[in-house]
Amino acid sequence: MDARFTRGKSPVLERALGRPRSELSLAAFALLFSELVQYCQRRVASVAELQARLAQLGHHVGLRALDALVARERPGRRETKVLGVLLFVKGPLWRALFGREADKLEQANDDERTFYVIEREPVVNTFVSVPRENSSLNCAAFAAGLLEAVLGAAGFPARVSAHWHKGTTLMIKFDEAVIARDKSLEGR
Repeated sequence: MDARFTRGKSPVLERALGRPRSELSLAAFALLFSELVQYCQRRVASVAELQARLAQLGHHVGLRALDALVARERPGRRETKVLGVLLFVKGPLWRALFGREADKLEQANDDERTFYVIEREPVVNTFVSVPRENSSLNCAAFAAGLLEAVLGAAGFPARVSAHWHKGTTLMIKFDEAVIARDKSLEGR
């Protein structure tokens, strides 16, 4: 047998299969995401269309991210309550996708269906320079689409939109059926 295969063990071979290290260069992510924004920008006529396109691309990523993350983080367990899935989004999901937890999770005072995920400086907005004529552009629409896909695939259909407030706020508005199901589970 060749000596190069028997000397020392490779660090790649020593890693566990269940939980790969999620290290991605911030510079690589910034370059890739800025190219994604430029690609979308060339194919749309307005800021609203650009944000819709980013949300659509985020939706595709969210569907795939949920499957991989649930298999690693919670094998055999599925969230059944709204608060549980929101804490999963704020913690493990955000950490896996953006390298840290979301800054805040809040519920609206006047509406039990509305929740907010607040991110003071989202990674998706950090390295994108926005011209003055597009000052209303919020690239966190990508994260909103991603979050909407994750919640929908997890069985909590909701509409998610990105807004400029306290940094960037993702407003989650759950369907009536989700809140009714949550209340019936609390009654048990």
